[in-house]
Amino acid sequence: MTTIAFIGLGNMGNPMAANLVKAGHVVHGFDLMPEHLETAKNNGVVVMANAVSAVKDADVVITMLPAGKHVLSVYEDIAPKAKAGAVFIDSSTIDVESARKAHAIATRHGLLSVDAPVSGGTGGAAAGTLTFMAGGDKAAFDKAEPVLKPMAGRIVHCGDAGAGQAAKICNNMILGISMIGVSEAFVLAEKLGLSHQALFDVASTSSGQCWSLTSYCPVPGPVPNSPANRDYQPGFAAALMLKDLKLSQEAAQQAGAATPLGAEATQLYSLFAGQGHGGTDFSGIIKFLRGEAS
Repeated sequence: MTTIAFIGLGNMGNPMAANLVKAGHVVHGFDLMPEHLETAKNNGVVVMANAVSAVKDADVVITMLPAGKHVLSVYEDIAPKAKAGAVFIDSSTIDVESARKAHAIATRHGLLSVDAPVSGGTGGAAAGTLTFMAGGDKAAFDKAEPVLKPMAGRIVHCGDAGAGQAAKICNNMILGISMIGVSEAFVLAEKLGLSHQALFDVASTSSGQCWSLTSYCPVPGPVPNSPANRDYQPGFAAALMLKDLKLSQEAAQQAGAATPLGAEATQLYSLFAGQGHGGTDFSGIIKFLRGEAS
């Protein structure tokens, strides 16, 4: 049994913390939103008054926060108060530079640290099947891995500090681009009089197959669990996809990498979200491509 502090108990953090409780860990949680704390309490999390009190006796500290500036601010507050030798795991999706700065803060205070963003959305968080992409030295990863397992379907050590965030950014750029490509194909098929099911049956078993088609199909019917069957209620909101695409473009600019499709996907999701659809599932971009989203 490990004592874990969990900072950030929103749509992802709460089910992740709940799975840690189910695995037999003691979880001390904090969030700025009272309703999130109430949910956490109902899930067996020991709710704390603030982040510092949550981490004081914790062997492991997990953060799930909106952006790099939030992670760095929280790390500056809690790292000096953390238990000697504690492992810090940041599962937020943030820019690589901020991730490396967070590692540096932890190191300065004698703490082990891992950047470990996730893929799998709220469904994966609830089911305990998230993919964790971890960055940090091997000693830190080896201590973090057993804590991640109750929340994970897969855990990949991607490299040194910041490598987890780099993997997440690259993966989600692929996802954003591929969802637009699949959606464009279905819009064209509709214009040509080809049924959704016929296109799915062909593409899902030939060279057009990809996760955006076979697991998250943007039209209702072929994949019963996809958000298209729930009027695009989000498993992964368009605003979050836009955030990740913007991170990919910031990273591409800094690294001098050419990502023309990533840039175009960023523009399309920016327009979609700008029309008030940021809370729609990212697969709802098909409605924008049909001209229905304005």
